[in-house]
Amino acid sequence: MHYFFQRFVFSLLSLFILTLITFLLSQVVPGDPAIVAAGPNAGAEKIELLRSEMGLDKPLTQQFLIYVGKLAQGDLGKSWFTHQPILEDLIRELPPSLELVIIAMVINLMISLPLGLWSARYNDTRFDSSVRLFAMIGAGLPIFWTALILQNVIGGELQLLPIAGRLSFEYRTFEGYTGFFLLDGLIMARLDVFFDALKHLILPAFSLSLLFTAVGLRITRTAMISEFQKDYVLLARTKAASEPRIMFKHVFPNGAPPSLTVFGMQFGWMLGATVLVEEIYGRPGIGRYAVKAVTQSDIHAVVAVVLVVGIVFLLANLVVDLLLYLLNPRGRVDK
Repeated sequence: MHYFFQRFVFSLLSLFILTLITFLLSQVVPGDPAIVAAGPNAGAEKIELLRSEMGLDKPLTQQFLIYVGKLAQGDLGKSWFTHQPILEDLIRELPPSLELVIIAMVINLMISLPLGLWSARYNDTRFDSSVRLFAMIGAGLPIFWTALILQNVIGGELQLLPIAGRLSFEYRTFEGYTGFFLLDGLIMARLDVFFDALKHLILPAFSLSLLFTAVGLRITRTAMISEFQKDYVLLARTKAASEPRIMFKHVFPNGAPPSLTVFGMQFGWMLGATVLVEEIYGRPGIGRYAVKAVTQSDIHAVVAVVLVVGIVFLLANLVVDLLLYLLNPRGRVDK
């Protein structure tokens, strides 16, 4: 229990620092938020009224307390370009991005973990060289370039997969319960919607995952090589244990923690990188919402996006920390 309490306190401290950073971000951005919110034709009287309503005429410390109080109530402010509460905008825009990131992470795990393990097992062989070459190339390809190439070749020339949107035109009126179309398709027994949404996700998810997969693959391979060189592997082999048993029962559980730590951070990084993929593939999501907010100088919306991405990052790392604790028997003994 001490470990859980320690991680919980650390997460709260990180959340406070994130809140402070987002507040300071809204203060250092050039321009007067009251002038932007009032519009180009507003008079001085209206600007001053808005400044008072937004609390900009109060001391910085008091502004921060007001900001924290509103966040505790779920009040992220009102968007200047959608004219809707930002929380409502994010509730609408976040599920498409999370759905994309989850599928991209599944692709990442399905490729990097087994390939990293097998590459470590057959270290310095032709197979290992091929895997390292793939990782090196993947790590050097920018996400936007990968997305454009896949969109043009797979979607455009070969026409194997859709190149834009979340659903085909015939499903344009579909409305789910959760905003996650894959989940909604299963809940509502609409397998046609499920598979159509999945087809629209494959290219964006692979484009988003390739760079992260290459990094995860290299880290997994390095961690597994280190495990294969330890004494317990030699002992298992002297006892005539089968190679698959050594790999999956001994080496993989002991070598997985470094990779899991990286994967937890990658989840947050992917959510921040969705802007590139969503713009290219014409998908709704928090990334495109952030771009619109920046172009409209909507500082409240930008700060809200940064805050949400940061919270997702903290939650992903907290989940990974707890998984590592459960996977490591030695860590279950409270000090």
